[in-house]
Amino acid sequence: MMYVFAIIISYLLGSIPMGLLLTRFMGKGDLRKVGSGNIGATNVMRVGGLRMAALTWILDMTKAIISVFLGIYIAGEAFGAWCGFVAIVGHCYPVWLKFHGGKGISSLFGVLLAVNPLAFVVCGIEWLIVALSSGYSSLGAVVAFCVMPILGFAMGWQIGLPFLAIALLCLWRHRENIGRLVGGTESKVEWKWKK
Repeated sequence: MMYVFAIIISYLLGSIPMGLLLTRFMGKGDLRKVGSGNIGATNVMRVGGLRMAALTWILDMTKAIISVFLGIYIAGEAFGAWCGFVAIVGHCYPVWLKFHGGKGISSLFGVLLAVNPLAFVVCGIEWLIVALSSGYSSLGAVVAFCVMPILGFAMGWQIGLPFLAIALLCLWRHRENIGRLVGGTESKVEWKWKK
């Protein structure tokens, strides 16, 4: 029963659309009707600047971190990682928004931080280097998705499997970005502190 409780709570936490709520609260309108239409931190930066995007990122990470810790408390690290996966499912397919959500990258980093801070640092440095040097946030994310399962299996198959599931889900959510990167039509991010 506790396992089911943890999974439901993880999904509902993940489903909270932090970027959408924050931009509405700050008077930036409906995030789904501007920029890419996505509710994640990258689109928040387009309408609210880097500070608002950073806050969105932290909030999206936090809901995943809580989910992981809940799972760890109930049944250990591996179940915690699976609860993190469920939180990312909620972020990508939130019940509150008719299952139209974000793409999971910020919540993914929340899972990494909660499960293994070193893996968080490795993927974080990789994302910063790739995103800042190329101008494509999505490219940094895609590379992180490929690195994450490798780090997970290095910790053991019990962590590797949920990390692989997270990576595959996030790659699927970024399939259009990958297509645009291949086609050379992906939009670059403007790194502006505020708007």
